[in-house]
This record gives sequence, C-alpha cells and structure tokens, in this order.
Amino acid sequence: MPSRHASLSMLTLSAFFALYVIWGSTYFFIRIGIESWPPFMMAGLRFLFAGSVMLAFLLLRGHRLPSRQELRGAAILGVLMPAIGNGFVTLAEKQVSSGVAALVVATVPLFTVLFGRFCFGLRATRREWAGIALGMLGMLVLNLGSNLRASPLGAFWLLFASAGWALGSAWSRVIVQPKGPMGSAWMMIFGGLALLLGSTVVGERLAAAPSWQGWAAIAYLSIFGSMLAYSAYLHLLKTVSPAAATSYAYVNPIIAVMLGVLLLGEHVGQQEIIAMVIILSGVILISWRKR
Repeated sequence: MPSRHASLSMLTLSAFFALYVIWGSTYFFIRIGIESWPPFMMAGLRFLFAGSVMLAFLLLRGHRLPSRQELRGAAILGVLMPAIGNGFVTLAEKQVSSGVAALVVATVPLFTVLFGRFCFGLRATRREWAGIALGMLGMLVLNLGSNLRASPLGAFWLLFASAGWALGSAWSRVIVQPKGPMGSAWMMIFGGLALLLGSTVVGERLAAAPSWQGWAAIAYLSIFGSMLAYSAYLHLLKTVSPAAATSYAYVNPIIAVMLGVLLLGEHVGQQEIIAMVIILSGVILISWRKR
C-alpha cells in the first residue's frame, strides 16, 4: 500500500498535468465553441453546469453546505476568476487568435506578484521585479505584432482577464471560502451566474442552433477545463506557492500556439515568437526561486 506522502505527491503531480495540458488545450476549444455560442453565454453555461454537477455529487456524498461567510468568499473568487478571468478571454477570442490569447494570459504570474505586493503586503524580491520588467517588455513586443495591433480592444480584454484571475489567485490564499471541491463547485456556480447575467445585460442571443462542435466544446470545457482543472488549481493554491501554482502560464501558451497553428491554421509571426520567449523568461524568473 502506498504511503500517504506518495499519494499526496501523485495527486500534486496529477494536478500540475491537468493545468499544463488541459488548460493549454482550452484556448483551442474556446475558439471552436464561440463559432456557435455568444462568448459570455458559452462561458456561463460551462461554469454553471460544471459547478452544479459537482455540487450535486458532493451533497450526495454527504458534504455539508458552506457557511454564509464561506459562500461570500466563493462568490468573490467566482466573479474574479471564472467570470472575469475566463469570461473576458472567451470574449477576446472573437477578435484574437487562441495562441496569442494564451500568450497574454501568461502574464498572470506577473500580476499575481504585483497584487501580492500592493494588496496583501507580500514582499517582492529583485528577481521577481526583474521578471515583471521582462514580462512587460514581452507584452510591448507582443502588441507590436499584427495580431494584437489589429485588435487593441481584444488586447485590453485579455489584460483585464489576466488581472482579474491574478487578483483572485492572490486573494484565495487569505479569504475564507469552502474547503476542497466544495470551493471549486461554488466558485464555478457564482462565476457562471455572473457570466449569464452579463450575457443578458449585453443582449447576447443565439443566432442559430449550436453545431455539434459547439456542444462538444462546451462538454470538454465543462468536464475537463472546469470540473477537473479548477479543482486541480485550487488544490495547488493550497499546497504549493502561488508562483508554482501559476507556473502553468508558461506551458499553456506553447500548447495553445501549437494547437492553433496545427488545427486552426492560425499564423504566429516572428514578433509573437520573440514576445513568447521574453514573457515566458520573465514568468520563469519570478517562479524559479519559490519552486
């Protein structure tokens, strides 16, 4: 029988695999999905379905309902992470390629360090400041490329999404929230409700019945990209440093760019490649010491 330490190590490794590979592929499936669905509606249905299924399963297993204070924490994180962090990435992919979207989202660890320093009083080392400077330089180079230069609004939505996700990641270390999978379930439910409310406010409507590819995209994003990967991410936030937990950001772009080029015919220019190297170098720099 394996020891408890070995089991925990395998769980942590599995969580990293889920974030590195599965989340890297979600940019591709988001791109497929928004061909059939309005962006906020698709993201909202994805998270509401995934969270509701998880909650029903946990209640059948005898888990208790969270307290009011825990639900408040889950609601805050749900708005910041699934709603802002993912909803606006989905919106941006209407105008920006999936690979470039993943490159911008790679700045999440940089924002996480900044929020940790200025919002929660966590000191940033010289190495981390150097990583932030590199990341900002990479963003400048990326914006000079044709992909983002053609869509400044898409670039803004991606930066807004990255900042929301990073703030939620930093805040999750200190905020009172439901423990374990119950936290994932409620966070996705609140995020899904916020996204569907946003969809109603902006007047999103289905132009036609979604194709089978659109339904397949929602199924993949709900089961793998939400239920499995979000639970893995919250597990890592509780068991490893924030820098290590957000290290998926320098693996996801590589997978997303490869899938976009091979399966969607997306073009990645020389400036985008240079920007990817610079941004990922900055992310590795701020994550290296803590990992």
